[in-house]
Amino acid sequence: MANVSIYLNFPRHTEAAFLYYQSIFGGEFDGGISRFGDMPPQEGMPPMPETDRNLVMHVSLPILGGAFMLMGSDAPESMGFEVKIGNNVYINLSPDTREETRRLFGALSDGGVVEMELQDTFWGAYYGSCTDRFGIRWMFNCEEKQ
Repeated sequence: MANVSIYLNFPRHTEAAFLYYQSIFGGEFDGGISRFGDMPPQEGMPPMPETDRNLVMHVSLPILGGAFMLMGSDAPESMGFEVKIGNNVYINLSPDTREETRRLFGALSDGGVVEMELQDTFWGAYYGSCTDRFGIRWMFNCEEKQ
């Protein structure tokens, strides 16, 4: 089922932030906490620095009775990220179909900046990200298989 969530990036303290949010909202992390060290090696990418292996690659916390998902990740400098207030929040769209994902991605990236083209990922989703012409950052994560 299609849904919308908010995705937060932190320089190196996602786990502390999400433990804090968990203490406020309650609940359990959906699927636990994924670490960068769990990620398979990526072609063309340098090895993961040891100091970044335990950082949070992804965490999800259902809030407000599960009606909304708060998600997050660390954004390591070693991977080219520089977190600043304003570039640390994404609206995450999870459309039902690849066709709808392509339509939304094309429309929202038109006149903006594509950060990552839509592509199949190691976590099994069809994923991409962009910043629209108004500076709003969007992620697309479609679970439909080809």
